[in-house]
Amino acid sequence: MVKHHGVPSLEKKQLSIKVNESNKNDIRKILGIPSTTSKFDNDIWIYIERRQTQSKLKNLGKMKIIKNDVLVLEIDNYGILKNKKFYNKDDMQNLKFVEGTTESGVKKQTFVYDFLSSMRQKINDPLGQRAKNREKIKQR
Repeated sequence: MVKHHGVPSLEKKQLSIKVNESNKNDIRKILGIPSTTSKFDNDIWIYIERRQTQSKLKNLGKMKIIKNDVLVLEIDNYGILKNKKFYNKDDMQNLKFVEGTTESGVKKQTFVYDFLSSMRQKINDPLGQRAKNREKIKQR
């Protein structure tokens, strides 16, 4: 039994996409809707193809990855493909991940973070009594 997820034949299809020539419409026509998107300075579209099969009985039927391909496309503000990177299963094993993190000078909270923080505050203090009590203490 083989389980397939993502864009079939991603490796072959990505060859027909050309950097500085293909646009968003060409990419959607060839590959379809991206698996994941991200927005920084340019759009980042990520396409995935993953195929798994059940391993032998001695491994108790665990799933074994046959194919794990990822295509990362960077599209500029005009809708033209600026960069293309293709990773297969072997490339993924060679990637090194850095353990450390980089702190930015300015802490900018996202909308989602702000929203969830306000929801947490409302759950913890639904009537706003803590804020009123703090004001009374400050006035004394």
